[in-house]
Amino acid sequence: MRAMLARLSLLIILALRAFPASAFNPDEVLSDPVLEARARNLTAQLRCMVCQNQSIDDSNAELARDLRLLVRDRLVKGDSDDAVINYVVSRYGEFVLLKPRFSARTLALWGAPIGLLLIGGVAVFVFSRRRAALSEGQKLTADEEARIRDLLER
Repeated sequence: MRAMLARLSLLIILALRAFPASAFNPDEVLSDPVLEARARNLTAQLRCMVCQNQSIDDSNAELARDLRLLVRDRLVKGDSDDAVINYVVSRYGEFVLLKPRFSARTLALWGAPIGLLLIGGVAVFVFSRRRAALSEGQKLTADEEARIRDLLER
């Protein structure tokens, strides 16, 4: 009975550890639930500049906390979601966005490998066609063949 109780306790502890921990602190939560929902949505879209693979909503870094407070402050002041995102991007650059905006820069970044593969494929096709089109050269005359045989026998 004790072994079964110990296993059950261990199972409960392991199950509770599987839930993700929330990085934001209770003192950061806004009293208005609509503004808080907007803030959580925005902070999930912004990258922690320290962790780089986490949103500021999930990060425990001090900079992430400062950014969460900044987002909530801007929302309380009446900024729209786009205005808050634009403000943070103007201070930290496009890298702060977890999902980058579509622009000529991102098109070049994602399109360059595809373009290079296409150019390489066309180049291989053209060079292989040219090589096949080249003449194989002239056949050796009987005198030339005899001379080569003679050189090889020496």
